Amino acid sequence: MKADQIIKNAKIFTSNKDYPQASALVVKDGKFVYVGDEAGLSEYEGEVTDLGGKFIMPAIIDSHVHITTSVAFDYVDLGERVDCSSKQEALDFMAEYIRNNPGVESYRFMMGKPVLNGEELVKEDLDAICPDSEIVILEEECHSVWVNSRVLENHGITDDTPDPAPEICYYVRKDGHLTGNAFEAAAWPFLFAQLQKTLTDEQIEASFTRWIDFCKDQGVCAVFDAGFPEHNEWQERFYKYLQGMDKQGKLPVYVDGCYFLTNRRKVQEVLDGTKRWNREFTTEHMKVHTFKLFNDGTQKIHTAAMVTPYADTGKTGATTLTAEEVADLLMKLNEEGLDLHVHTVGEQSSRAVLDGVEMARKELGDDYHVRVTCAHLEVQVDSDLDRFAELGVIANFTPWWNIGGDLPDKIVLLGEERARKQFRCRTMWDTGALVAWSSDNVAYLDFAPWNPYLGMEIGMTRCSTEKTNIYDYMKLFEVYPPENEVMTVEEMILGYTINGAIQLGIEDAKGSIEAGKDADFLVFDNDLLTAEHEGFSNNKPSEVYFGGKKMK
Repeated sequence: MKADQIIKNAKIFTSNKDYPQASALVVKDGKFVYVGDEAGLSEYEGEVTDLGGKFIMPAIIDSHVHITTSVAFDYVDLGERVDCSSKQEALDFMAEYIRNNPGVESYRFMMGKPVLNGEELVKEDLDAICPDSEIVILEEECHSVWVNSRVLENHGITDDTPDPAPEICYYVRKDGHLTGNAFEAAAWPFLFAQLQKTLTDEQIEASFTRWIDFCKDQGVCAVFDAGFPEHNEWQERFYKYLQGMDKQGKLPVYVDGCYFLTNRRKVQEVLDGTKRWNREFTTEHMKVHTFKLFNDGTQKIHTAAMVTPYADTGKTGATTLTAEEVADLLMKLNEEGLDLHVHTVGEQSSRAVLDGVEMARKELGDDYHVRVTCAHLEVQVDSDLDRFAELGVIANFTPWWNIGGDLPDKIVLLGEERARKQFRCRTMWDTGALVAWSSDNVAYLDFAPWNPYLGMEIGMTRCSTEKTNIYDYMKLFEVYPPENEVMTVEEMILGYTINGAIQLGIEDAKGSIEAGKDADFLVFDNDLLTAEHEGFSNNKPSEVYFGGKKMK
Protein backbone atom coordinates (compact mmCIF):
# COMPACT_ATOMS: atom_id res chain seq x y z
CA MET A 1 0.00 0.00 0.00
CA LYS A 2 1.25 3.48 -0.89
CA ALA A 3 1.44 5.58 2.30
CA ASP A 4 1.71 9.30 2.98
CA GLN A 5 3.98 8.94 6.00
CA ILE A 6 5.99 6.06 7.42
CA ILE A 7 7.79 6.40 10.74
CA LYS A 8 10.13 3.88 12.37
CA ASN A 9 12.53 3.69 15.28
CA ALA A 10 10.28 5.75 17.54
CA LYS A 11 9.18 5.28 21.12
CA ILE A 12 5.40 5.51 20.75
CA PHE A 13 3.06 5.76 23.72
CA THR A 14 -0.23 4.95 22.03
CA SER A 15 -2.80 5.56 24.82
CA ASN A 16 -4.31 2.32 23.56
CA LYS A 17 -4.59 0.21 26.69
CA ASP A 18 -4.59 -3.00 24.63
CA TYR A 19 -1.37 -2.06 22.80
CA PRO A 20 0.35 0.69 24.84
CA GLN A 21 3.78 0.74 23.16
CA ALA A 22 4.86 0.70 19.52
CA SER A 23 7.91 1.62 17.47
CA ALA A 24 6.42 2.32 14.04
CA LEU A 25 3.35 3.88 12.44
CA VAL A 26 1.95 4.56 9.00
CA VAL A 27 -0.38 7.38 7.89
CA LYS A 28 -2.55 7.54 4.78
CA ASP A 29 -5.28 10.06 3.94
CA GLY A 30 -5.09 11.61 7.41
CA LYS A 31 -5.57 8.31 9.29
CA PHE A 32 -3.30 5.84 11.01
CA VAL A 33 -3.34 2.67 8.91
CA TYR A 34 -0.69 0.79 10.86
CA VAL A 35 0.69 0.98 14.41
CA GLY A 36 3.08 -1.68 15.64
CA ASP A 37 6.63 -2.88 15.26
CA GLU A 38 8.89 -2.31 12.29
CA ALA A 39 8.34 -5.77 10.88
CA GLY A 40 4.87 -4.71 9.77
CA LEU A 41 6.19 -1.86 7.63
CA SER A 42 7.04 -4.21 4.77
CA GLU A 43 3.47 -3.92 3.46
CA TYR A 44 3.73 -0.15 2.92
CA GLU A 45 5.46 1.95 0.27
CA GLY A 46 6.77 5.47 0.67
CA GLU A 47 9.52 7.53 2.22
CA VAL A 48 10.49 6.20 5.65
CA THR A 49 11.45 8.57 8.48
CA ASP A 50 13.82 7.16 11.09
CA LEU A 51 13.17 9.10 14.30
CA GLY A 52 16.20 7.76 16.10
CA GLY A 53 14.24 6.82 19.21
CA LYS A 54 12.28 10.07 19.60
CA PHE A 55 9.09 9.99 21.66
CA ILE A 56 5.61 10.06 20.10
CA MET A 57 2.27 10.40 21.87
CA PRO A 58 -1.31 11.23 20.79
CA ALA A 59 -2.22 14.90 20.48
CA ILE A 60 -3.67 16.58 23.58
CA ILE A 61 -7.38 16.89 24.38
CA ASP A 62 -8.27 19.70 26.80
CA SER A 63 -11.63 18.55 28.10
CA HIS A 64 -12.81 21.68 29.95
CA VAL A 65 -11.76 25.17 28.89
CA HIS A 66 -13.64 28.36 28.03
CA ILE A 67 -12.54 29.34 24.52
CA THR A 68 -15.61 31.50 23.87
CA THR A 69 -15.42 33.40 27.16
CA SER A 70 -11.75 34.01 26.42
CA VAL A 71 -12.56 35.96 23.26
CA ALA A 72 -14.63 38.41 25.30
CA PHE A 73 -11.93 38.70 27.97
CA ASP A 74 -9.45 39.59 25.21
CA TYR A 75 -11.25 42.89 24.71
CA VAL A 76 -13.19 43.70 27.88
CA ASP A 77 -11.75 46.31 30.20
CA LEU A 78 -11.09 44.55 33.51
CA GLY A 79 -10.01 47.82 35.05
CA GLU A 80 -7.38 49.31 37.30
CA ARG A 81 -5.92 47.04 39.95
CA VAL A 82 -6.85 48.15 43.48
CA ASP A 83 -3.93 47.16 45.73
CA CYS A 84 -4.86 48.68 49.07
CA SER A 85 -5.01 47.55 52.67
CA SER A 86 -8.47 48.78 53.71
CA LYS A 87 -11.91 49.63 52.38
CA GLN A 88 -11.35 53.37 52.86
CA GLU A 89 -8.00 53.25 51.05
CA ALA A 90 -9.71 51.43 48.17
CA LEU A 91 -12.47 54.02 47.97
CA ASP A 92 -9.93 56.85 48.08
CA PHE A 93 -7.89 55.19 45.30
CA MET A 94 -10.94 54.81 43.07
CA ALA A 95 -12.17 58.35 43.80
CA GLU A 96 -8.80 59.80 42.84
CA TYR A 97 -8.69 57.71 39.66
CA ILE A 98 -12.16 58.96 38.67
CA ARG A 99 -11.17 62.59 39.37
CA ASN A 100 -8.10 62.18 37.16
CA ASN A 101 -10.12 60.52 34.38
CA PRO A 102 -13.39 62.49 34.16
CA GLY A 103 -16.25 61.85 31.76
CA VAL A 104 -15.88 58.07 31.41
CA GLU A 105 -19.12 56.15 30.85
CA SER A 106 -18.08 53.11 32.89
CA TYR A 107 -15.19 52.97 35.37
CA ARG A 108 -13.65 49.52 35.85
CA PHE A 109 -11.55 48.19 38.71
CA MET A 110 -10.30 44.80 39.94
CA MET A 111 -9.88 44.07 43.63
CA GLY A 112 -9.40 41.13 45.97
CA LYS A 113 -11.96 40.68 48.73
CA PRO A 114 -9.26 40.63 51.47
CA VAL A 115 -8.72 44.35 50.81
CA LEU A 116 -11.98 45.00 52.67
CA ASN A 117 -10.79 43.28 55.86
CA GLY A 118 -14.25 41.91 56.52
CA GLU A 119 -16.09 45.18 55.89
CA GLU A 120 -18.98 45.36 53.42
CA LEU A 121 -18.70 47.39 50.23
CA VAL A 122 -22.14 48.57 49.11
CA LYS A 123 -23.51 50.62 46.24
CA GLU A 124 -23.97 53.68 48.45
CA ASP A 125 -20.20 53.75 49.05
CA LEU A 126 -19.63 53.79 45.30
CA ASP A 127 -22.46 56.24 44.61
CA ALA A 128 -20.73 58.68 46.95
CA ILE A 129 -17.61 58.77 44.76
CA CYS A 130 -19.38 58.53 41.38
CA PRO A 131 -23.17 58.79 41.09
CA ASP A 132 -23.41 59.64 37.37
CA SER A 133 -21.21 57.01 35.67
CA GLU A 134 -21.04 53.25 36.13
CA ILE A 135 -18.58 51.67 38.52
CA VAL A 136 -17.90 47.95 38.09
CA ILE A 137 -15.38 46.27 40.41
CA LEU A 138 -14.44 42.72 39.50
CA GLU A 139 -13.44 40.49 42.42
CA GLU A 140 -10.06 38.98 41.51
CA GLU A 141 -11.38 35.40 41.32
CA CYS A 142 -13.79 36.63 38.58
CA HIS A 143 -16.85 35.15 40.27
CA SER A 144 -18.40 38.29 41.78
CA VAL A 145 -18.62 42.06 41.34
CA TRP A 146 -19.49 45.23 43.23
CA VAL A 147 -21.39 47.90 41.30
CA ASN A 148 -22.94 51.27 41.98
CA SER A 149 -26.61 52.21 41.52
CA ARG A 150 -26.06 53.47 37.97
CA VAL A 151 -25.11 49.96 36.82
CA LEU A 152 -28.19 48.41 38.39
CA GLU A 153 -30.42 51.07 36.83
CA ASN A 154 -28.90 50.63 33.36
CA HIS A 155 -29.50 46.86 33.55
CA GLY A 156 -33.02 47.16 34.96
CA ILE A 157 -32.10 45.31 38.17
CA THR A 158 -34.37 46.22 41.09
CA ASP A 159 -35.13 44.88 44.56
CA ASP A 160 -37.85 42.74 42.93
CA THR A 161 -35.58 41.13 40.31
CA PRO A 162 -35.42 37.37 40.96
CA ASP A 163 -32.05 35.71 41.42
CA PRO A 164 -30.93 33.39 38.59
CA ALA A 165 -30.14 30.71 41.19
CA PRO A 166 -30.59 31.55 44.89
CA GLU A 167 -27.41 31.15 46.99
CA ILE A 168 -25.30 30.58 43.84
CA CYS A 169 -25.97 33.16 41.13
CA TYR A 170 -27.64 36.01 42.98
CA TYR A 171 -27.84 39.68 43.88
CA VAL A 172 -26.82 40.29 47.49
CA ARG A 173 -29.60 41.96 49.46
CA LYS A 174 -29.84 43.43 52.93
CA ASP A 175 -33.28 43.87 54.47
CA GLY A 176 -34.71 43.12 51.03
CA HIS A 177 -32.71 45.82 49.25
CA LEU A 178 -29.90 45.41 46.71
CA THR A 179 -26.42 46.08 48.07
CA GLY A 180 -24.65 46.30 44.71
CA ASN A 181 -22.75 43.03 45.21
CA ALA A 182 -23.59 40.22 42.76
CA PHE A 183 -22.30 36.65 42.56
CA GLU A 184 -21.50 34.29 39.71
CA ALA A 185 -23.67 34.55 36.58
CA ALA A 186 -25.74 37.35 38.10
CA ALA A 187 -22.55 39.43 37.90
CA TRP A 188 -21.28 38.57 34.44
CA PRO A 189 -23.66 40.71 32.34
CA PHE A 190 -22.28 43.81 34.08
CA LEU A 191 -18.78 42.99 32.80
CA PHE A 192 -19.53 42.64 29.10
CA ALA A 193 -22.40 45.03 28.37
CA GLN A 194 -20.18 47.69 26.78
CA LEU A 195 -18.25 45.17 24.73
CA GLN A 196 -21.43 43.96 23.06
CA LYS A 197 -21.62 47.29 21.24
CA THR A 198 -18.02 47.32 20.03
CA LEU A 199 -16.74 43.78 19.42
CA THR A 200 -15.98 43.24 15.72
CA ASP A 201 -15.66 40.14 13.57
CA GLU A 202 -12.02 41.07 12.97
CA GLN A 203 -11.37 41.00 16.70
CA ILE A 204 -13.10 37.63 17.06
CA GLU A 205 -11.00 36.12 14.27
CA ALA A 206 -7.81 37.60 15.72
CA SER A 207 -8.50 35.98 19.11
CA PHE A 208 -9.44 32.60 17.70
CA THR A 209 -6.41 32.66 15.39
CA ARG A 210 -4.14 33.37 18.34
CA TRP A 211 -5.70 30.46 20.24
CA ILE A 212 -5.37 28.11 17.24
CA ASP A 213 -1.69 29.05 16.92
CA PHE A 214 -1.23 28.14 20.59
CA CYS A 215 -2.91 24.76 20.01
CA LYS A 216 -0.66 24.06 17.04
CA ASP A 217 2.40 24.96 19.08
CA GLN A 218 1.45 22.86 22.12
CA GLY A 219 -0.22 19.99 20.27
CA VAL A 220 -3.83 20.45 21.46
CA CYS A 221 -6.02 18.82 18.80
CA ALA A 222 -9.43 19.00 20.54
CA VAL A 223 -11.18 20.91 23.32
CA PHE A 224 -14.45 20.95 25.20
CA ASP A 225 -15.65 24.54 25.29
CA ALA A 226 -17.23 24.87 28.74
CA GLY A 227 -19.31 27.87 27.71
CA PHE A 228 -20.00 31.51 28.47
CA PRO A 229 -22.19 32.00 31.59
CA GLU A 230 -25.32 34.07 30.96
CA HIS A 231 -24.14 34.89 27.43
CA ASN A 232 -25.49 32.13 25.21
CA GLU A 233 -26.26 34.73 22.52
CA TRP A 234 -22.57 35.71 22.45
CA GLN A 235 -21.56 32.07 22.45
CA GLU A 236 -23.79 31.48 19.44
CA ARG A 237 -22.08 34.33 17.60
CA PHE A 238 -18.68 32.83 18.39
CA TYR A 239 -19.77 29.34 17.36
CA LYS A 240 -21.02 30.71 14.04
CA TYR A 241 -17.64 32.28 13.55
CA LEU A 242 -15.82 29.04 14.36
CA GLN A 243 -18.10 27.17 11.99
CA GLY A 244 -17.26 29.67 9.26
CA MET A 245 -13.54 29.27 9.94
CA ASP A 246 -13.94 25.49 9.71
CA LYS A 247 -15.68 25.74 6.33
CA GLN A 248 -12.78 27.91 5.15
CA GLY A 249 -10.22 25.37 6.35
CA LYS A 250 -8.98 27.65 9.17
CA LEU A 251 -10.03 25.47 12.13
CA PRO A 252 -7.76 22.42 12.54
CA VAL A 253 -8.71 21.99 16.23
CA TYR A 254 -11.87 20.02 17.06
CA VAL A 255 -14.29 22.06 19.20
CA ASP A 256 -16.90 20.25 21.27
CA GLY A 257 -19.42 22.86 22.38
CA CYS A 258 -22.23 23.27 24.88
CA TYR A 259 -25.25 25.39 25.78
CA PHE A 260 -25.02 26.90 29.26
CA LEU A 261 -27.54 26.89 32.14
CA THR A 262 -27.13 29.10 35.21
CA ASN A 263 -30.78 30.03 35.80
CA ARG A 264 -32.88 27.16 37.18
CA ARG A 265 -36.02 28.65 35.58
CA LYS A 266 -34.52 28.23 32.09
CA VAL A 267 -34.02 24.46 31.92
CA GLN A 268 -36.41 23.98 28.99
CA GLU A 269 -35.01 27.01 27.18
CA VAL A 270 -31.46 25.67 27.48
CA LEU A 271 -32.56 22.16 26.48
CA ASP A 272 -34.22 23.58 23.36
CA GLY A 273 -31.11 25.65 22.68
CA THR A 274 -28.84 22.61 22.99
CA LYS A 275 -31.04 20.70 20.55
CA ARG A 276 -30.97 23.59 18.08
CA TRP A 277 -27.21 24.05 18.28
CA ASN A 278 -26.79 20.29 17.88
CA ARG A 279 -28.60 20.61 14.54
CA GLU A 280 -26.91 23.81 13.42
CA PHE A 281 -23.29 23.47 14.54
CA THR A 282 -21.95 20.26 13.07
CA THR A 283 -18.95 20.56 10.75
CA GLU A 284 -15.73 18.59 10.39
CA HIS A 285 -14.12 20.15 13.45
CA MET A 286 -17.11 21.23 15.46
CA LYS A 287 -20.10 19.74 17.22
CA VAL A 288 -22.49 20.76 20.00
CA HIS A 289 -24.18 17.94 21.90
CA THR A 290 -23.81 18.93 25.55
CA PHE A 291 -26.04 20.65 28.10
CA LYS A 292 -23.73 22.53 30.51
CA LEU A 293 -25.10 22.89 34.03
CA PHE A 294 -23.57 25.37 36.48
CA ASN A 295 -24.66 23.50 39.59
CA ASP A 296 -22.77 25.45 42.23
CA GLY A 297 -20.11 28.14 42.53
CA THR A 298 -16.76 28.50 44.28
CA GLN A 299 -15.47 27.98 47.80
CA LYS A 300 -13.95 31.42 48.21
CA ILE A 301 -17.30 33.23 48.05
CA HIS A 302 -19.24 30.37 49.71
CA THR A 303 -21.29 29.53 46.61
CA ALA A 304 -19.89 26.00 46.31
CA ALA A 305 -22.53 23.59 47.65
CA MET A 306 -21.38 21.56 50.65
CA VAL A 307 -22.71 18.57 52.56
CA THR A 308 -20.78 19.62 55.67
CA PRO A 309 -21.25 23.33 56.43
CA TYR A 310 -18.49 25.88 55.86
CA ALA A 311 -16.35 26.20 58.96
CA ASP A 312 -16.48 29.99 58.99
CA THR A 313 -20.18 30.64 58.24
CA GLY A 314 -22.00 27.45 59.16
CA LYS A 315 -23.85 27.60 55.83
CA THR A 316 -23.84 24.94 53.11
CA GLY A 317 -24.64 26.83 49.92
CA ALA A 318 -27.08 25.35 47.40
CA THR A 319 -27.27 23.59 44.05
CA THR A 320 -28.91 24.98 40.93
CA LEU A 321 -30.83 21.72 40.44
CA THR A 322 -31.82 19.08 42.99
CA ALA A 323 -31.07 15.40 42.43
CA GLU A 324 -34.66 14.84 41.29
CA GLU A 325 -34.38 17.71 38.80
CA VAL A 326 -31.07 16.33 37.51
CA ALA A 327 -32.74 12.95 36.98
CA ASP A 328 -35.60 14.56 35.07
CA LEU A 329 -33.12 16.48 32.91
CA LEU A 330 -31.12 13.33 32.22
CA MET A 331 -34.18 11.50 30.96
CA LYS A 332 -34.90 14.37 28.55
CA LEU A 333 -31.28 14.47 27.39
CA ASN A 334 -31.31 10.71 26.94
CA GLU A 335 -34.34 10.98 24.66
CA GLU A 336 -32.54 13.58 22.51
CA GLY A 337 -29.16 11.81 22.41
CA LEU A 338 -27.43 14.66 24.27
CA ASP A 339 -24.84 14.72 27.07
CA LEU A 340 -24.44 16.56 30.38
CA HIS A 341 -21.40 18.44 31.71
CA VAL A 342 -21.67 19.87 35.22
CA HIS A 343 -19.74 22.47 37.22
CA THR A 344 -19.34 20.72 40.59
CA VAL A 345 -16.90 22.32 43.00
CA GLY A 346 -18.56 21.27 46.26
CA GLU A 347 -19.43 17.86 47.62
CA GLN A 348 -23.19 18.50 47.60
CA SER A 349 -23.14 19.57 43.95
CA SER A 350 -21.54 16.36 42.71
CA ARG A 351 -23.71 14.30 45.06
CA ALA A 352 -26.84 15.81 43.48
CA VAL A 353 -25.51 14.73 40.08
CA LEU A 354 -24.60 11.23 41.27
CA ASP A 355 -28.01 10.79 42.91
CA GLY A 356 -29.71 12.08 39.76
CA VAL A 357 -27.77 9.67 37.56
CA GLU A 358 -28.66 6.79 39.87
CA MET A 359 -32.36 7.67 39.62
CA ALA A 360 -32.27 8.03 35.83
CA ARG A 361 -30.36 4.78 35.33
CA LYS A 362 -32.84 2.97 37.55
CA GLU A 363 -35.74 4.39 35.54
CA LEU A 364 -34.27 3.82 32.06
CA GLY A 365 -32.20 0.67 32.59
CA ASP A 366 -30.27 -0.40 29.49
CA ASP A 367 -31.83 2.46 27.52
CA TYR A 368 -29.80 5.03 29.48
CA HIS A 369 -26.97 6.46 27.32
CA VAL A 370 -26.12 9.97 28.60
CA ARG A 371 -22.43 10.72 29.14
CA VAL A 372 -22.22 12.73 32.35
CA THR A 373 -19.12 14.65 33.40
CA CYS A 374 -18.54 16.35 36.75
CA ALA A 375 -15.87 19.05 36.49
CA HIS A 376 -13.60 20.56 39.19
CA LEU A 377 -14.43 18.21 42.11
CA GLU A 378 -12.46 20.17 44.67
CA VAL A 379 -14.10 18.56 47.69
CA GLN A 380 -15.67 15.10 47.90
CA VAL A 381 -17.37 13.12 50.64
CA ASP A 382 -15.48 9.85 51.10
CA SER A 383 -18.56 7.71 50.56
CA ASP A 384 -19.21 9.30 47.15
CA LEU A 385 -15.81 8.57 45.61
CA ASP A 386 -16.62 5.01 44.51
CA ARG A 387 -19.92 6.07 42.96
CA PHE A 388 -18.34 7.73 39.91
CA ALA A 389 -17.07 4.39 38.63
CA GLU A 390 -20.22 2.56 39.71
CA LEU A 391 -22.50 5.01 37.88
CA GLY A 392 -20.24 5.69 34.88
CA VAL A 393 -19.85 9.39 35.71
CA ILE A 394 -16.69 10.96 34.30
CA ALA A 395 -14.46 12.90 36.73
CA ASN A 396 -12.80 15.97 35.21
CA PHE A 397 -9.99 17.64 37.17
CA THR A 398 -7.87 20.70 36.44
CA PRO A 399 -4.49 19.45 37.69
CA TRP A 400 -2.60 22.74 37.68
CA TRP A 401 -4.96 23.89 40.46
CA ASN A 402 -3.23 21.29 42.65
CA ILE A 403 -0.35 23.75 42.88
CA GLY A 404 -1.83 24.89 46.18
CA GLY A 405 -0.88 28.14 47.84
CA ASP A 406 -4.29 28.82 49.32
CA LEU A 407 -4.24 26.13 52.01
CA PRO A 408 -4.48 28.63 54.93
CA ASP A 409 -7.56 30.21 53.34
CA LYS A 410 -9.10 26.80 52.73
CA ILE A 411 -8.55 25.81 56.37
CA VAL A 412 -10.60 28.86 57.41
CA LEU A 413 -13.33 27.95 54.93
CA LEU A 414 -13.48 24.19 55.40
CA GLY A 415 -11.67 23.32 58.58
CA GLU A 416 -8.34 21.50 58.84
CA GLU A 417 -9.44 18.00 57.84
CA ARG A 418 -11.41 18.85 54.70
CA ALA A 419 -8.91 21.49 53.58
CA ARG A 420 -6.22 18.80 53.52
CA LYS A 421 -8.35 16.39 51.45
CA GLN A 422 -8.93 18.30 48.22
CA PHE A 423 -8.47 17.35 44.55
CA ARG A 424 -8.29 13.62 45.22
CA CYS A 425 -7.38 12.65 41.68
CA ARG A 426 -5.38 9.54 42.58
CA THR A 427 -8.11 8.17 44.83
CA MET A 428 -10.71 8.75 42.11
CA TRP A 429 -8.47 7.12 39.47
CA ASP A 430 -7.90 4.07 41.64
CA THR A 431 -11.65 3.49 42.04
CA GLY A 432 -11.77 2.73 38.30
CA ALA A 433 -13.57 5.96 37.39
CA LEU A 434 -12.76 7.56 34.05
CA VAL A 435 -10.65 10.64 34.86
CA ALA A 436 -9.93 13.38 32.32
CA TRP A 437 -7.69 16.44 32.64
CA SER A 438 -8.29 20.04 31.63
CA SER A 439 -6.92 23.57 31.97
CA ASP A 440 -10.22 25.42 32.71
CA ASN A 441 -9.22 28.97 31.78
CA VAL A 442 -11.48 31.88 30.92
CA ALA A 443 -8.94 34.25 29.33
CA TYR A 444 -6.24 33.72 26.70
CA LEU A 445 -3.74 36.34 27.98
CA ASP A 446 -0.28 34.72 27.64
CA PHE A 447 -1.67 31.14 27.63
CA ALA A 448 0.66 30.11 30.49
CA PRO A 449 -2.01 28.23 32.51
CA TRP A 450 -3.36 26.63 29.31
CA ASN A 451 -0.10 24.67 28.95
CA PRO A 452 -1.02 20.95 29.19
CA TYR A 453 2.52 20.07 30.26
CA LEU A 454 2.07 22.38 33.25
CA GLY A 455 -1.02 20.36 34.12
CA MET A 456 1.03 17.18 33.81
CA GLU A 457 3.82 18.51 36.03
CA ILE A 458 1.53 19.65 38.84
CA GLY A 459 -0.53 16.48 38.53
CA MET A 460 2.65 14.49 39.14
CA THR A 461 4.10 16.70 41.92
CA ARG A 462 1.24 18.75 43.52
CA CYS A 463 3.70 21.62 43.87
CA SER A 464 5.75 24.02 41.79
CA THR A 465 9.45 24.87 41.84
CA GLU A 466 11.85 27.35 40.29
CA LYS A 467 11.85 25.09 37.24
CA THR A 468 8.08 25.25 36.75
CA ASN A 469 6.95 27.22 33.71
CA ILE A 470 4.47 29.44 35.54
CA TYR A 471 4.29 32.91 37.06
CA ASP A 472 6.80 33.63 39.82
CA TYR A 473 4.11 34.23 42.47
CA MET A 474 2.81 30.70 41.83
CA LYS A 475 6.16 29.02 42.46
CA LEU A 476 5.37 27.27 45.73
CA PHE A 477 7.63 24.50 46.96
CA GLU A 478 5.33 22.93 49.53
CA VAL A 479 3.42 19.87 48.31
CA TYR A 480 -0.34 20.42 48.37
CA PRO A 481 -2.07 17.79 50.53
CA PRO A 482 -2.91 14.99 50.30
CA GLU A 483 0.65 14.25 49.25
CA ASN A 484 -0.25 10.72 48.08
CA GLU A 485 -2.65 12.03 45.41
CA VAL A 486 0.14 12.46 42.84
CA MET A 487 -0.22 10.78 39.45
CA THR A 488 2.22 9.01 37.11
CA VAL A 489 3.22 10.46 33.74
CA GLU A 490 1.40 7.64 31.95
CA GLU A 491 -1.80 8.48 33.81
CA MET A 492 -1.43 12.16 32.99
CA ILE A 493 -1.04 11.36 29.30
CA LEU A 494 -4.04 9.01 29.32
CA GLY A 495 -6.19 11.65 30.99
CA TYR A 496 -5.15 14.22 28.40
CA THR A 497 -5.73 11.89 25.44
CA ILE A 498 -8.01 8.84 25.30
CA ASN A 499 -9.94 9.68 28.48
CA GLY A 500 -10.65 13.17 27.18
CA ALA A 501 -11.76 11.68 23.87
CA ILE A 502 -14.18 9.37 25.67
CA GLN A 503 -15.62 12.34 27.58
CA LEU A 504 -16.20 14.17 24.29
CA GLY A 505 -17.60 11.07 22.60
CA ILE A 506 -14.93 11.06 19.90
CA GLU A 507 -12.94 8.02 21.03
CA ASP A 508 -13.59 6.25 17.70
CA ALA A 509 -11.61 8.95 15.90
CA LYS A 510 -9.24 10.56 18.40
CA GLY A 511 -7.37 10.12 21.67
CA SER A 512 -5.03 7.24 20.81
CA ILE A 513 -2.65 6.11 18.13
CA GLU A 514 -4.56 3.24 16.54
CA ALA A 515 -5.25 2.10 13.00
CA GLY A 516 -8.38 3.79 11.69
CA LYS A 517 -8.16 6.90 13.88
CA ASP A 518 -7.22 10.43 12.90
CA ALA A 519 -3.46 10.85 12.65
CA ASP A 520 -3.20 13.37 15.51
CA PHE A 521 0.21 12.89 17.11
CA LEU A 522 3.13 14.74 18.66
CA VAL A 523 6.88 14.18 18.34
CA PHE A 524 9.21 15.11 21.21
CA ASP A 525 12.98 15.18 21.14
CA ASN A 526 13.07 13.83 24.70
CA ASP A 527 11.28 10.86 26.26
CA LEU A 528 8.39 12.17 28.35
CA LEU A 529 8.06 8.84 30.16
CA THR A 530 11.47 9.29 31.77
CA ALA A 531 11.65 13.10 31.91
CA GLU A 532 12.17 14.85 35.25
CA HIS A 533 8.89 15.79 36.89
CA GLU A 534 10.25 19.10 38.16
CA GLY A 535 10.20 21.45 35.20
CA PHE A 536 8.10 19.04 33.10
CA SER A 537 6.02 22.10 32.11
CA ASN A 538 8.89 23.28 29.89
CA ASN A 539 8.37 20.39 27.49
CA LYS A 540 6.97 21.14 24.07
CA PRO A 541 6.56 19.00 20.94
CA SER A 542 9.09 19.53 18.17
CA GLU A 543 6.57 18.34 15.57
CA VAL A 544 2.77 18.42 15.64
CA TYR A 545 0.40 16.56 13.28
CA PHE A 546 -3.39 16.94 13.13
CA GLY A 547 -5.13 14.62 10.69
CA GLY A 548 -1.77 13.71 9.19
CA LYS A 549 -1.01 17.36 8.35
CA LYS A 550 2.06 18.92 9.87
CA MET A 551 1.10 21.92 12.01
CA LYS A 552 4.59 22.57 13.38
